[in-house]
Amino acid sequence: MLTALETTSLAIWVGESLWAYPALLAAHIVGLAIVVGLLSMRDLKLLGFFVQVDFRIFSDLIPLVIAAFCLNALSGFLLFSSQANYLAGSVPFVVKLVCIAVGLGCAFGLQRRRLKLFTDGAWALTQDLLTRTLACLSLSAWTGAIVAGRLIAYLF
Repeated sequence: MLTALETTSLAIWVGESLWAYPALLAAHIVGLAIVVGLLSMRDLKLLGFFVQVDFRIFSDLIPLVIAAFCLNALSGFLLFSSQANYLAGSVPFVVKLVCIAVGLGCAFGLQRRRLKLFTDGAWALTQDLLTRTLACLSLSAWTGAIVAGRLIAYLF
């Protein structure tokens, strides 16, 4: 199946084109910066940092995070398609995928908790142990995904 994916015309184009791979990598990095940047700011706010920042701004930015994640998923899949056999056996790649899954789980969990606990325009979440734990796990997962993603080029 992975060989079939690698031999599609799209995967070959990504792997052989002078511009496709670098352009997709750039798009992947931009999406990563938006997703991880905004979610990390939210997580740090939940941990008591950035007291002056209003939590409502994070609700307004959810569509941007979703769009950036979709950009990452699409660009990541296209990058993967050009090296599917290699990446499927790469430990850092698998670790990266696990970290992304954990980070997404935390994002959904924190969003559900926000919807339940948001009252009177003020967040009571920062005092909640589960919320703080999810925020720490989220920060760790996204950091792990970035580190593992960089290690793909250096470790098998």
